Amino acid sequence: MENMIYVKDLKKEFKKTIKDPGFKGAVKALFKPKTEIVKAVDGISFEVPKGEILGFIGPNGAGKSTVIKMLTGILMPTSGECIINGQQPQKDRKNYVKEIGVVFGQRTQLWWDLALRETYAVLKEIYEVPDDRYRSRMAFLNEVLELDEFITSPVRTLSLGQRMRADIAASLLHSPKVLFLDEPTIGLDVVVKENIRNAIRKINAEEGTTVVLTTHDLADIEQLCERIVMIDKGKKVFDGPITELKRNYGDARTLRFELVNAEDFRSLDYGRHFKLKDDNIKAECEKNSVKVRFNTAAVSVENVISYTLATVHVKDLSIKDVEIEEIIKRLYTREVSI
Repeated sequence: MENMIYVKDLKKEFKKTIKDPGFKGAVKALFKPKTEIVKAVDGISFEVPKGEILGFIGPNGAGKSTVIKMLTGILMPTSGECIINGQQPQKDRKNYVKEIGVVFGQRTQLWWDLALRETYAVLKEIYEVPDDRYRSRMAFLNEVLELDEFITSPVRTLSLGQRMRADIAASLLHSPKVLFLDEPTIGLDVVVKENIRNAIRKINAEEGTTVVLTTHDLADIEQLCERIVMIDKGKKVFDGPITELKRNYGDARTLRFELVNAEDFRSLDYGRHFKLKDDNIKAECEKNSVKVRFNTAAVSVENVISYTLATVHVKDLSIKDVEIEEIIKRLYTREVSI
């Protein structure tokens, strides 16, 4: 399959001034500054096939935003290379930006006091979109993102959810080959989040747009992406399908059940019964609700359920796979237990 994004050994270093405390330290830093090199991105490589939705994730300070800024041409790499649709982002910027769309959840590219329709008319001229193409494009974006209800309103009057849909439409007005989405559902309620996800799916399916998605909302990743790249401290720590991540790091399960009598919880001693330490099985009880987290590499689901039902009177019971968020936490901290 043809690769839309190619990243090889990408590095970005920043020079940081080290200042000693106090006035003396400030004067010394002014005339004889002491510096150190900080590696924000340290040799990251990956490829993204055309039409894929890639989840690009990591904790705060991992280097995600720095990578995205290099891929979009905002930052110049210290070394390495990135090629998007055959172009180097830092070279022919004017033509390159016509190939990509970018949405930063915390910032808007819309004009605050202009009506949304006027904003799109300005962007049409900036991107040199022909009139007939602009009309068909707006019809498609209206259908997918439901812009009609607020397209005549000034941007400053839009709700957060409306503004996010408007920003996504603005980034897609010129039919980019690649869409970079940085926290597109941040701060949105559940219904609006699902609407945004549906729009991303539809755009990807109908137009074959390659999407790079950074988010802290793991539901976005699970519902939109089949593959994720995770970085930590500037380095890539995982690159593969979510199913593989779950298979390799998803041994934890959570058993939840309701007790008929809360006092029965005292009868349960999973660690002693299965001869396991707390890092492999632990139980918590709040009123009548019990949560048991356990490592299936150490004890089977069947045995945990059988012991529970044989020991206490249970009103309701459910078993749940480990959530992606928990898997990622374990991966980052190099944990192998729960």
